[in-house]
Amino acid sequence: MAAESPTGTGPRDRFRAQVRQEAKTAALRQLAEGGPEALSLNAIAKQLGMTGPALYRYFAGRDSLLTELVIDAYGDLASTLSRTAEACPGDAVARLTDLVRAYRAWALAEPHRYRLLFRAPLQGYDAQSTSLVEASQPAMTVLLDAVRAVAEPKGQIPEEAAAQFREWSERHGFEDVSEAVAVRSTMLWAHLHGMVGLEIEGNFTSMGIDPPFLYEAEVTDFVRSLRDGS
Repeated sequence: MAAESPTGTGPRDRFRAQVRQEAKTAALRQLAEGGPEALSLNAIAKQLGMTGPALYRYFAGRDSLLTELVIDAYGDLASTLSRTAEACPGDAVARLTDLVRAYRAWALAEPHRYRLLFRAPLQGYDAQSTSLVEASQPAMTVLLDAVRAVAEPKGQIPEEAAAQFREWSERHGFEDVSEAVAVRSTMLWAHLHGMVGLEIEGNFTSMGIDPPFLYEAEVTDFVRSLRDGS
């Protein structure tokens, strides 16, 4: 279900928007404290001084609220990456490096929201619904543009993989994105996601490793392989 976007400006509309935002804020606290399983509309309603049924006038149910939180998080991440890219318009490698840093920083600052995006939140919840897939695309667009600005990847891609990524690019309107750029961008994101996932779960800490240099090395190796075709 897509997020609601109240557009009215009257007192009732402003009150509705305020209640919805307060409910989302309370829900994010629940996520931070106990994960998606802790999300409870009745508990949120109690915090807001409402009855559970009254809150259902603002959200159709827990999944509806969860979907809005996911869409909001994707939007926040995309805005963060877009601002980062715009702040570094010159050097393509420096821009990609800054994007990697921004991606990591956002995840470290918002680990509960990061998990919400890239894990299945709840059993039976459709994390691949059209609205969520569409919400994820702006952040990927920033990454695709950044990778393409560094270099057009060299080397051959198996035709089966190329066809899959060609269909994916066309389906989501990624204009002028070659299959090679789509493949390498996805690989970079997968590597970053792996490192971020390990970091926010404390795995690097348990190893006694301060990981920023790993991210820097990942960008260096990625750019080299991108240009050399390795």
